[in-house]
Amino acid sequence: MHITVNNKPEILDRDSISIAELKQLKNFTFSKIIIKHNNLIIEPEEYHNTFVRDGDVVVMLHLLAGG
Repeated sequence: MHITVNNKPEILDRDSISIAELKQLKNFTFSKIIIKHNNLIIEPEEYHNTFVRDGDVVVMLHLLAGG
């Protein structure tokens, strides 16, 4: 399947992948992260139940704190 992750085209050898699996695959292990799937913010409790399919767009944003 062809998807876009953080504005970069990706090709995965699957028909679908959960947000949780994609997060692990891309090594996004940050504790503070916002994930958007096709312009909808996905809550952390939905990562295992939300699936990315061919043509979908995912944005993973790592939140930083500072002053």
